[in-house]
Amino acid sequence: MTLNGRIVLLLLPASLLFFSPGGSEAASLGGVDITLGPQTFKNVTDFSTFLLDRSSGVLYLGAKDAILAVDTNNLNQQPRKIVWDVPEDKRKSCVAKGKTEVDCNNYIRLLEFLGDGRIYVCGTYAFDPHCAFLEQSSFTLEKTEDGGIKTETGKGKCPFEPAQHYTAVMASGILYTAATSNFLGTLFDISRATGPEQERIRTERSINWLNDPEFVSSAFIEASADANPTGDDDKIYFFFTEMAKEYELYTKVKVPRVARVCKSDVGGMKTLQRRWTTFLKAQLVCEDKSSDRRFNVLKDVFTVLHYAGDPSSTHFYGLFTSQWEPEDVSAVCIFSLTDINKVMDGSFKELKKNCDNWMNPEPPPTPRPGQCLNSALKAEGFESSLKLPDKVLTFVRDHPLMENSVTAAPVLVRRGIGYTKLAVTLTGRGAVLHLGTDRGEIHKVAVVGQNTTLLQESPVFPSNEAVNNILLYQGWALVGSPRSLARIQAEGCALFSSCMVCARARGLGCVWSNEEEACSLSEKDVFSPGPGDVVDAALKKCGSLDGRFIFLH
Repeated sequence: MTLNGRIVLLLLPASLLFFSPGGSEAASLGGVDITLGPQTFKNVTDFSTFLLDRSSGVLYLGAKDAILAVDTNNLNQQPRKIVWDVPEDKRKSCVAKGKTEVDCNNYIRLLEFLGDGRIYVCGTYAFDPHCAFLEQSSFTLEKTEDGGIKTETGKGKCPFEPAQHYTAVMASGILYTAATSNFLGTLFDISRATGPEQERIRTERSINWLNDPEFVSSAFIEASADANPTGDDDKIYFFFTEMAKEYELYTKVKVPRVARVCKSDVGGMKTLQRRWTTFLKAQLVCEDKSSDRRFNVLKDVFTVLHYAGDPSSTHFYGLFTSQWEPEDVSAVCIFSLTDINKVMDGSFKELKKNCDNWMNPEPPPTPRPGQCLNSALKAEGFESSLKLPDKVLTFVRDHPLMENSVTAAPVLVRRGIGYTKLAVTLTGRGAVLHLGTDRGEIHKVAVVGQNTTLLQESPVFPSNEAVNNILLYQGWALVGSPRSLARIQAEGCALFSSCMVCARARGLGCVWSNEEEACSLSEKDVFSPGPGDVVDAALKKCGSLDGRFIFLH
């Protein structure tokens, strides 16, 4: 079956995908759906990073040689702008080293709140990453006594190249990053990039730890305060794709990974000095077993806390593709924090040096390698990672990979479409996936139980502008491409302007009124939808079930 010439499949057993022939109704909503934008900004391009001040609605945009502050309530208002470019002599030096003139600029790749009224800003700075401090109140970069911009090195915090993959997250005012750390782009580190110098630690330079990774996302997860009053059990999770050393094939195999480190880790005394002593990683498996198809390249991850105040309810929605497919294919799998931690608490793999592959190791020493030094372990005398026995540090150095994988079946698979970004809204009855494409579109998909329903396809940008940012805020989606910004209504039944499209959202509680010719949320009936029955009934009320296709197996 096709939608606008593109094949659409859903491969999760007992799941449904609904749409009209040609997708005209869903696509036609695009013109109504975009409330503000798309907006371009004069002489500013290459937007790569978003940072939203949710208290004011000001969106900070990192671009080429510039930082913008945009009022999201009025995209047509001229934004404030800071120019932070590269001196001409430095640009020429960059070109002389073999880089292109286009790449030898300052692409702002990192924006993070410091919590003291300032934003930490890092840019590629002609392949010599620099970081500066932006005062939010005055919207100016801090200056030195001689009037120049106050900077510090950005190596290990920000990519060297404009298009290099990286991720960063703030945890208790400290920056944790996963990025390249040299000019050639051959060294990769997951590190604590700021804070006291003696606590700035990183991964071991070993292909067993990181093997040509493409970093995707990161998340800081605080453990339950009741059992973790000091925060020592808080963890940072990193998601990436790397070359698999555990598989021996003629073709290099990419595998998606999740890695974990502890916020309280300060490295070892001798072994793993200034290195992580808690670094563990596991393979993520997004696989449709009915077709034996596995999606092995991770594109994006969106972190969702399902129940406020309960960190264990955290789920990670992963956007995948495959290195094996001859055409574009995109899949979404959902992984729970509980399942990830269960694998991290399980068996280790061991690399046997004589045959260079991974096997099960001997039983691990005590205390268990890779676990955070919580209050219970501190009571046993392990006050910090500096106190860990050498045998524990040696074991974790040599056994970063877990034996078991974290597995999930896809809730959505689409062929012929390249999804680039993912954001998720929880509705109370289900989840809505907001998916950006490489053709400048936003697709909305409802996931209710085991039912998956395509709701909308909305063109936002020109087809040659891929969506590279989606940020959800107060019922809206702030959507970015390298050249443009738009604000789109993201929540509410009212945005479904026909009976047929409203019926597709029936699983979310949306009901069409023929009298008012409008779609609204029904508060009366709380139901547990079966495999398509709720949507079927709603579609029948629209007059016909014709014009939709169901993929079910």
